[in-house]
Amino acid sequence: MFSSRQARIKALEALDERVKQFRGREEIWPFRVPHEPLNLDGIVDGVPMNALRSRTVLRLDWADTTWELWTIVLPSGIFLYCDSDGHEPRVLASAKRGNPSEADGFFLERLAESRGEFFGIEMAGPAPDRVRSSIGDREFLADVFVELFEDTQAANGIARNSPDFRLDVTAWLARVLTAPPSTRRQPRVADAER
Repeated sequence: MFSSRQARIKALEALDERVKQFRGREEIWPFRVPHEPLNLDGIVDGVPMNALRSRTVLRLDWADTTWELWTIVLPSGIFLYCDSDGHEPRVLASAKRGNPSEADGFFLERLAESRGEFFGIEMAGPAPDRVRSSIGDREFLADVFVELFEDTQAANGIARNSPDFRLDVTAWLARVLTAPPSTRRQPRVADAER
């Protein structure tokens, strides 16, 4: 028990040191990114990911695979945004924000607008069969998935010949989404930049 706790603390300290090397860019504010996604396995030295994980932000499930976006909260208060696809867990970005749900929403916006490119990943392939999110604002999630999927292979599995792709995404989300009840509007990056 004590040794696993010490290993967890050591892993978090190693991640805190790595974060100091991340760089920011105007188009990804308020996030900082490593030069390329960092493989977590090489940094945390055998500590199980579940011992480090704070919360899951987004989970996409297909019949044969799963992709998850999740966070680690470092002792310094920095949020690390990580992903795993069943092969390797990676650190994609960091943020120093006071409100976790606000930062989570900002990350999803930046991810969608670049289709993953800002964070060194590629979002490609068909639309997922199931979506789980920690964010309850359905309008916000519809905006994220419209931007993420429009004019991609995933759009072909969602489009229902309506004149507005957003209506198709909203109907698709109603079928596949598991999320907390929508209680408030999710803050947007544009609101924070004003």
